[in-house]
Amino acid sequence: MANSAQARKRARQALKQRAHNASLRTAFRSAVKKVLKAVTAGDKAAAKVVFQSSIKVMDSIADKGVFHKNKAARHKSRLSAQIKAMA
Repeated sequence: MANSAQARKRARQALKQRAHNASLRTAFRSAVKKVLKAVTAGDKAAAKVVFQSSIKVMDSIADKGVFHKNKAARHKSRLSAQIKAMA
């Protein structure tokens, strides 16, 4: 356990930051799932609209370092390809 005041404070800060990062990870995954749901529904116009809003969420979370930028880019690329492949 943390013995010094500094270590106790860092432990408190780490818990707070961990909770914040967890909520950001959830937002990222939810954004991806919203696009996938729109794609499976078969509505290309709706999928494009949801995809545009999801790009902003994914990029902002990647900029904060919660996920690597390449992971966000990979998700965006794959989702975009799925939307383009729709009839």
